[in-house]
Amino acid sequence: MSLPLIATTMGDAAGVGPEVTAAAVLDGAVLARCRPVVIGDAARLGQALAILGLEAEIQSVAEPELAQPGPGRVAVLDLGLVPPDLPFGQLSAAAGEAAYRYIALAAEWAQASRVAAICTAPINKAALRLAGHDFPGHTEMLAHLTGTPEVSMMLATPRLKVIHVTTHVGLADAIARIEPGLVQRTIERGHRALSRAGAPPKIGVCALNPHAGENGLFGQGEEERLIAPGVELARAEGIDVSGPWPADALFYLAVRGDYDLVVAMYHDQGHCPVKVLGIEAGVNITVGLPVIRTSVDHGTAFDIAGSGRVDPRSMVEALLQAAQLAP
Repeated sequence: MSLPLIATTMGDAAGVGPEVTAAAVLDGAVLARCRPVVIGDAARLGQALAILGLEAEIQSVAEPELAQPGPGRVAVLDLGLVPPDLPFGQLSAAAGEAAYRYIALAAEWAQASRVAAICTAPINKAALRLAGHDFPGHTEMLAHLTGTPEVSMMLATPRLKVIHVTTHVGLADAIARIEPGLVQRTIERGHRALSRAGAPPKIGVCALNPHAGENGLFGQGEEERLIAPGVELARAEGIDVSGPWPADALFYLAVRGDYDLVVAMYHDQGHCPVKVLGIEAGVNITVGLPVIRTSVDHGTAFDIAGSGRVDPRSMVEALLQAAQLAP
């Protein structure tokens, strides 16, 4: 059986995207599981290889099906959008536009089934805005590009998996958005995603308030009004889900192995535990899209971009997760 073809976007060319991409697509474990084809800039990847002290041939391809990645060979569809003198570590509208175009092409390929999945290197939201693309992140951009009305962000590490009811909104806006239907749909998306990759998961749902509201002592009854009804609706479908539980205790139990997936109510509630466990192993998975998309769980790291001091392990894990989820 041929290995799945994974469209791998280079991310913001001024950040660590070129370096983590170059290192990850040459990783032996990755090449044993999939065929990564980079959508990006051949010259910038050449710079990244030199910075990292890696020797590899760059194969420029016109179509994804022509990609022949392998040990010592990086397959690239070069869009030629990065200025040759683009400095590392600085905001750039050109880099923001290029990053957007890489993702748009990857989405087009995936929807046409020309690639089995998408794996993305980090982008910079400010650079995107400079280029005229106002998206909070990859998740919202891919939802727009694929015409998907609602998606969820899942963070995965070897010890903990978390899916979010709300993501890139302020805390007050997040609380205002929580309602039973959204909680139910988030649980369902997490259940489907993990069931596809293995056995049906045991899911725990976080409360919003300290101590899950302590019987009305904290908050405005959000657990009883907004979260518990969504949990009950999902349980009625046969999903193994419980809660809402106090978040601090639930994350401890999940890391211990009692739960396969935690449902977080807002961005930092889910992100902080994952990143404490180690950002280098974290993978971001967009759940609910008509295509498979994984990503690193870190940003563009302008402070070390171009220095060769990047850690590509998150990008390696993202590619391995894409290969595992790919049809």
